[in-house]
Parts: sequence; C-alpha cells; structure tokens
Amino acid sequence: MTGFGNHFATEAVAGALPEGRNSPQKPAFGLYAEQLSGTAFTAPRSENRRSWLYRLRPSAAHPPFRRYEGADLFAPGTVDAPLAPNRLRWSPMGYDDEDADWLDSMVTMLASHPPESQSGVAVHIYRASKDMERRAFVSADGELIVIPEQGRVTLLTEMGRIDLKPGEIALVPRGVRFRVTLPDGKARGYVAENHGAPFRLPDLGPIGANGLANPRDFETPVAWFEDVEGDFELVQKYLGSLWSTNLGRSPLDVVAWHGNLAPCKYDLSKFNTINTVSFDHPDPSIFTVLTSPSDMPGTANVDFVIFPPRWMVAEDTFRPPWFHRNVMSEAMGLIHGAYDAKAEGFAPGALSLHNQMAGHGPDVESWRNASEAELKPHKIEDTMAFMVESRWVFRPTEFAVETAQSDYDEAWSGFPKAQVE
Repeated sequence: MTGFGNHFATEAVAGALPEGRNSPQKPAFGLYAEQLSGTAFTAPRSENRRSWLYRLRPSAAHPPFRRYEGADLFAPGTVDAPLAPNRLRWSPMGYDDEDADWLDSMVTMLASHPPESQSGVAVHIYRASKDMERRAFVSADGELIVIPEQGRVTLLTEMGRIDLKPGEIALVPRGVRFRVTLPDGKARGYVAENHGAPFRLPDLGPIGANGLANPRDFETPVAWFEDVEGDFELVQKYLGSLWSTNLGRSPLDVVAWHGNLAPCKYDLSKFNTINTVSFDHPDPSIFTVLTSPSDMPGTANVDFVIFPPRWMVAEDTFRPPWFHRNVMSEAMGLIHGAYDAKAEGFAPGALSLHNQMAGHGPDVESWRNASEAELKPHKIEDTMAFMVESRWVFRPTEFAVETAQSDYDEAWSGFPKAQVE
C-alpha cells in the first residue's frame, strides 16, 4: 500500500476487519481489538498517529520483564566524562560474532539524549549472521530507521512483512514489534532511533508542491500474521535498557489493522534531488528525506538526509560541500560508493561524527581535485551517503571512543597557506 502517513485498512483473513466501528463487542473470529498510539490522544488531527489492531491475543498478556543478558553493546549508555569537541570517524565493523542475530549484533555508537527526555536520537550499527528465531524486538524508546548497507533483511512486523535491500530504508514506529531474518545469511547496516516527535516529510517551502521524497513512493505492508505457540522471547528497549519476557506465543499475530501508524519502506533511488543550476553548493537541507521537528521552529530534533547520485553543473563554484561549522550535529554513514568530500578513509559501513561547531569539510585531496577541476557538467554516480543531523550534541559510547580512528584529524592537515599581498 502506497503513501506516507495514509490511513490504511488491511486484513489477512476476509472479514477480520470490523466495519463502522473500532471496538465491537464481539470482534470477528474472537479477535482482540487493541489500539496502538504513536501520539497523545489529543494531538491535533493532522499530527495524530494511531492504528487499531485485531489480534489472536492481547499484547498485555505476558509475564514480567527481566533484564536481558545479551547484546552487551546495545544501549549501554554514553560516556559521562567531559566531551572533547573532536571530530570522530569509525572504520566499517566486521562480523565479530558468527552466531549473532540482528538484536545481539547491535552496537550503539552515538546518542544525544536519554530516551525518557522524548527528544534526541541514537545511532546504532548491526552486523548480523543469523535469523531471529522465536524472538522479537520492540523499542518503547523511539521509532527506528533501518538502513541496510550489506545484505538484505526481512522485517516481520506485527503489521506486515517488509523485504529490504541496501539502497532502501524502513521506518518502524515506536512500539511496533518485529523480528529480522537474513535472506543472504549475513547483513550489516545502520539504525537511527528517533526519541522525539515522529518523523514526517519536510515542508517544501519555495520548492513548491513536488520534489524530494514523494509520499506515493513510501510503501506500507498489507496485513500478515503468524500463529506460533510455545516459547517465544520478546526483548523490549525501555529507558535505554533491554528487558526480556517469554510470551509463550509469537507477538506477530495481528490478523487485520487500520490506521495511519504503521511501518513502511522507501527506495532512496526514488528521491527527487534538487540542486543548483547556477552557482554555489546549496545547503544540505535540500537532501532531507524525513524530519522530526523540535520545539524550535526550523531546527530539527533530527533530520534524515541523503546524498544520492546527481548532476553537478554549478559555474565558478567549489562543488563539494564547503568548509563549515554548524549549530547542527552531523553523524554520517555510507551505504555504497564514495563520498565526494572524502578521498579516503570513509568506506561503505563507516561512520563519522562532526558535533556542533566542529570545523569540517573536504579533505586535502578532495579540495585540491575540486579546486583544479574543469567545470563542465559532471554526474556523481554509484554513491549513496546519508546523514543523521540533530540540533543536539551526540555523545559516543565507551565502545565508540575506544574504536574511533586515531588519525582522522589528519584529513585536514597539509592545506597550503593562502598568499595575500
């Protein structure tokens, strides 16, 4: 089903979805009606997000949660010591544990706020080598953008099945339960976890009615369910910690649902890139796919931004991103290809961080090549980088501090001094 934030109605079994009401006295087949709310009940209608689910058993039926003993690097908290204003970069991670599923392979790298603040964002990396079998995951802390970089993943969610490959992203709302399988046996990628206002499409302003990510290109799955009895673990992320319970059944038992809160996927190649046709490199805000607003108008809690293939035609212009210091903090990853502002050291699967007011821009080789290039129309091809940008400062985890590249600052060494007479 297509469209961003649309109100959908779907059933895996004919007659499972009630008509004319949300909570009939006796739902069809003895199903249980349950509302999943992604916003407060009293949120403005234009921003209210909720869905009604019709399931085999209510999600409330479970024993107490206990602390989860696995995934030691997932949600461990950030370093509390004073944070240096240094730029940081990490090389791509290997598959260290050959017996780790998507959940246990997760590594938290950066976070800006504790989840209970209901603002900020965290950035994780997964490198999974087996399916999640008879276990599911749910984040009560925020909605997730899943960004594959190597290998396909299948998200089996309460509300449908999403098949995802590198170059596509999935958006999973806060509170939606799912498990992950690996069609290719292994998979690596990124996850951005938004603790603030739900993601939405950015306003287009003077761009007009069309462009960037078009609503019609977001795809939401039709109803799908599994009827599985016996041991089945549910791991929940709650207030930054992981908790586990045994449901005795699969939680993916929603036979029908309707509403506008649901997981979806988006093919990044369908992004309608806007760029200059005269001079100057435009602001990266024109590459925004999704935004989570904050209480400061025009200053996002978090933006998800991409740098896709595009034509460069600017005249008398330094075409890569310029040197800059920014009030927004920038965490960047690379899905495939190369990034036009870094000649080396930033490979697919890598991650970099430039916190607010940290000076950054192209490295020496990229600056020299762009400064001396013949300015004819040129298409940047076979690339897809992304940025998780936030008004908040990112704090690295202890693991991130210990594994950062030691020589990243050297990317900006060796620039010749300008000659002014």
